[in-house]
Amino acid sequence: MKILPSGLRQSLDSGATTLCRCWKLIRADGVVMGFTDHDEDITFDGVTYRAASGFTASSINQSLGLNVDGLEVHGALIDEGLNEDDLAAGLFDNARITLWLVDWRRPEDRVILFAGSIGEVSRGENQFSAEIRGLSHALNQPRGRLFQRGCDADLGDGRCGVDLSTSQYNGQGSVVHVNDARSFRASGLDGFAPEWFSRGRLEWISGANAGAVMEVKMHDVVAGEAVIELWEPMAKDILPGDVFRVSAGCDKTWKTCKERFGNGVNFRGFPFMPGNDWVASYPNKGEGNDGSKL
Repeated sequence: MKILPSGLRQSLDSGATTLCRCWKLIRADGVVMGFTDHDEDITFDGVTYRAASGFTASSINQSLGLNVDGLEVHGALIDEGLNEDDLAAGLFDNARITLWLVDWRRPEDRVILFAGSIGEVSRGENQFSAEIRGLSHALNQPRGRLFQRGCDADLGDGRCGVDLSTSQYNGQGSVVHVNDARSFRASGLDGFAPEWFSRGRLEWISGANAGAVMEVKMHDVVAGEAVIELWEPMAKDILPGDVFRVSAGCDKTWKTCKERFGNGVNFRGFPFMPGNDWVASYPNKGEGNDGSKL
């Protein structure tokens, strides 16, 4: 049950309301932004909610219990702080968002309608659409460990223990030829075998994508040059001469951990767990230790 400020309640009871919706967005890097569907900017709590964004929203789906509440917001990519490059770079992924119902004549008369985080974002030529997930969405995330054959650690983290800063596990290359927005040939990685960087991490050092990070889908070697394919297209154009740093990848199997990284002692999976074939098996007729028939 929401308790409305007296001024907001009187406005609602009058039948002639002057209400609008305001969105406060806090990105993972700490940047705070405000948007409103009113035709003029509104300021409260030190945040200016800009009208130029063209924000609109769907109806809010809310329910009792732990179901995930949600809505969608739509807007035009015209605000100076809200552009396609930032959306493509993932700066708004999982950003916290709060939706207010505000009396634009008296911004102090307001109430929170919804709080959550940004989920899936889709982009068009001049507009975007973002899924907003309620706070209960966090309760749907896996917790603890899974009993599985594969390792559940990330290569190079504290549970894994592999030092990716050594020259054996990382390299620096330069783009020689661009195939498309996520595939290119590169020099500088001659000492590494094919597949060494598959599932690895690539960080751009120079060029339009400097500072951006992307996972490597495939690493091959053709005619002495490394061929790199990324999982997703980069937000900005890749050009010949762009420099990047890339680290080794891992398919999280016991064999790779033991043979490629010599790190079997830290393997965080259960490679010898029985499979479905063992569970469904049954005794076969044979001989006992004494030679008797079973």
